[in-house]
Amino acid sequence: MKIDILTLFPKMFEGFLTESIIKRAINDGLVEINIIDFRKYSPFKHHQVDDTPYGGGAGMVLMCEPVVRAIEDVKTPDSLVILTCPQGQTYQEKTAQTLKNYHHLIIVCGHYEGYDERIREFVDLELSIGDYILTGGEIPAMAITDSVVRLIEGVITKESYEEDSFTNNLLDYPTYTKPASFRGMDVPEVLLSGNHQKIKEYRIQEQIKRTKERRPDLMEEQNENKEN
Repeated sequence: MKIDILTLFPKMFEGFLTESIIKRAINDGLVEINIIDFRKYSPFKHHQVDDTPYGGGAGMVLMCEPVVRAIEDVKTPDSLVILTCPQGQTYQEKTAQTLKNYHHLIIVCGHYEGYDERIREFVDLELSIGDYILTGGEIPAMAITDSVVRLIEGVITKESYEEDSFTNNLLDYPTYTKPASFRGMDVPEVLLSGNHQKIKEYRIQEQIKRTKERRPDLMEEQNENKEN
């Protein structure tokens, strides 16, 4: 997979690309991630990329030309162009599962007050990572990239993500490690039993219990899907 991230702040991605699982995936040749400064695509002498909004208003708006020129320069027939913005559909695990099947993702990071509306004509998908506002699209781009890359075959073991939270519309079950007892808090006996069938049943029950307590909306959505 190839991921091109278009941003005004390339240095924000330095740690993201050089640590942990993302670094290993890049080194193993499982993903190619390019950070592209779309300021370089500005036609203006001082590399201007924003201007005041027509009709007045606060803040600055990203101009069409630098962003569109950057998209067109890296786009291929296999590309999916993603715009990070608060108005996009809410990003979910099922979205990551879909995106992992693309050969080439282009993620555009917004900044300032927003985009010139005409940029949307060159975009395939708009995504939001939640109902809150950030100073730019760099953090959402990292979140999307991280969640997709970990699903690429060979990056982590399949068993590591098959039972993750949200995979089956349930939150993950509680997990424990050594010691078996810590300050009066004991690991559930079933997990020490060695009975894999009972352990599986326990974990499913805990997933349902935790989801009902913490995210009842997910249970409602699951019931609606069954009815349909």
